Amino acid sequence: MKKLIPFLFIVGSPTAVLADISHSIQNVVSVSTLGASSTANRVGTTFSASGTNVTPTASETANAIGTLDLTDAQITNGVPTIDSTTTYAVTTAGDAWSVSESFIQGDSIPTSFLGTTVTNGVVPSLPIFGDTTTVSGGDIGTTAMTMDSGGAMTVNLSATGAGVTAQMQSTIKLEID
Repeated sequence: MKKLIPFLFIVGSPTAVLADISHSIQNVVSVSTLGASSTANRVGTTFSASGTNVTPTASETANAIGTLDLTDAQITNGVPTIDSTTTYAVTTAGDAWSVSESFIQGDSIPTSFLGTTVTNGVVPSLPIFGDTTTVSGGDIGTTAMTMDSGGAMTVNLSATGAGVTAQMQSTIKLEID
């Protein structure tokens, strides 16, 4: 019997239980606003001409159109001039004809910087270039956000501007393996 006692202790003893329990509570409150920004690209100068049943003449040269003069002497603040005026004559009298000309004067290079200024996160004046994207920054105004231990959330945003985002989140997680 004495020999069975150690065996009974081994068999009769409780075995370890492997169980992992993980519990977490996470509350997140955040307020953000866009920053002011501006991107401005100068528009280049372009000239084009097209037509049907017409003969263009430029600088007394038939079948030619005026061009942009890209010599340094003819560029003022980054904008070239048109080299010569184009005239058009109907090629076949009595037939239909059409002419189309397009000229876009490019943005000049400013003698002093005329960019965007930012005052208190707001863009009060815009750049003066042909291709401009400007985002006026948000004004956070008065913000009050609360979350109690029971998970009740309240948000009070007053006098806020465009671009303000408020987020509240509560996560409760329980894992048992």
